[in-house]
Amino acid sequence: MSSKTSRGGWACWMAIALSAPLAAADAEADVVSRMQREALAGNAAYRLVESLTTEVGPRFAGSAGDRAAAAWAEGKLRALGFPKVWIEPVTVPRWVRGEARGEIVSPFPQRVELLALGGSVGTAEEGIEAEVLGVENVAAMARLGDEAIAGRIVFFTERMRRTDDGSGYGDAVGIRSRGADEAVKRGAVAVLIRSVGTDSNRLPHTGATRYTEGAPRIPAAALSVPDAELLERELASGQPVRFRLFLGSRSEGEAESANVVAEFPGRERPGEIVLLVAHLDSWDVGTGAQDDGAGVAVVVEAARLAARHSPGGPRRTIRVVLTANEEFGLSGARAYAAAHAEEAPSHVVAVEADFGAGRVLTFRTRFAREDAAAADELAVRLAPLGIPSAAGDARGGADLSRLRPLGVPIVDLSQDGSLYFDIHHTDNDTMDKIDPANLHQVTAAFATLAEWAANRSERLRSLPPEPATP
Repeated sequence: MSSKTSRGGWACWMAIALSAPLAAADAEADVVSRMQREALAGNAAYRLVESLTTEVGPRFAGSAGDRAAAAWAEGKLRALGFPKVWIEPVTVPRWVRGEARGEIVSPFPQRVELLALGGSVGTAEEGIEAEVLGVENVAAMARLGDEAIAGRIVFFTERMRRTDDGSGYGDAVGIRSRGADEAVKRGAVAVLIRSVGTDSNRLPHTGATRYTEGAPRIPAAALSVPDAELLERELASGQPVRFRLFLGSRSEGEAESANVVAEFPGRERPGEIVLLVAHLDSWDVGTGAQDDGAGVAVVVEAARLAARHSPGGPRRTIRVVLTANEEFGLSGARAYAAAHAEEAPSHVVAVEADFGAGRVLTFRTRFAREDAAAADELAVRLAPLGIPSAAGDARGGADLSRLRPLGVPIVDLSQDGSLYFDIHHTDNDTMDKIDPANLHQVTAAFATLAEWAANRSERLRSLPPEPATP
């Protein structure tokens, strides 16, 4: 071969070699674009929320609705073409809300709207009547002497800030989760809280309260925001305020529930798992459309889209887990982490959908140091959806709190929560609050993540294990 021919052949070979990755990149970009367009233009996720909230409705842990939801999910996942669907039994606590009534007895008698906090003990049949002591939060109560608290109903008045990232909830939720347990130590006979929410509707927000095992327990209830402000005004009169509370709440031991698991097995690396999680349960008020029907719809449809748009099927396994009892103790998350602990290093990445149907605004990652550049890859794919990266590490939601310590890489697709806490844990969490366009943008984002993680050439590395977060 002459030098001229050799040089020409080399140039041709180089052109082909250089064009190959460009062609592959173009093909991948086309896959992502088509998948995003389908997610944004379709209505499959919306129809899933519609089906769950209409055909099942509320699905509190251990209830008939909870069992119906598991059956619904198993049937729906099979109908949607997931090749593998199975049930993992989970034992959950069974708590029954019962009737709830409250009224300001004096100085100005008024009926109020309230809900028992999840897990609250009930009152005696005649209820409880006592003088009200208003304090902002647990820290403010701790600064008072026990004599100021003993024999009284403690009323926590802390207001929740409206934020788009949910940070206002984190700041205020302590009055709900810890208020009763701390108040009983100082001799209180009951606890009322201003609902942890951002609305002005006369609809109280429920949510779990926690007691110390083996310690005394007192009834705890949330007032609607307007009624909490009414009670504050009566306290501001300077006159003693008395309140009468009746709660029919009770615990009924344990019940059987289930995590519902489905997957599209990987064609090349079936032992490597891309995990999408949402919780199937809801509170017993409302129909659980935003919390977490939207999340269920998003992860199911995102997994289906990612598998459908992976040429030949996904290289890695895409797994969906719909957990039991996130609301009242993370029973499903704990059960999944325990049952799959040995499999944890095989989880390539995990993401959770549990923040309603607001648009994804930003994303964060928690990757191994060696995989720092992977976040840039993901940013390129999410950019058409208007989702930039944000500073800080991903944390994962409550249902990932038992997997994160095992070293599983995490992505947060952070949604707009500006309006979420207007309806969170209320009777107002219903289907009409779902905006289809926003829901489909969220679905497109989750599908983009799933397709990328399932098909990239190198898997994301596990991180060093760390202590579990309480």
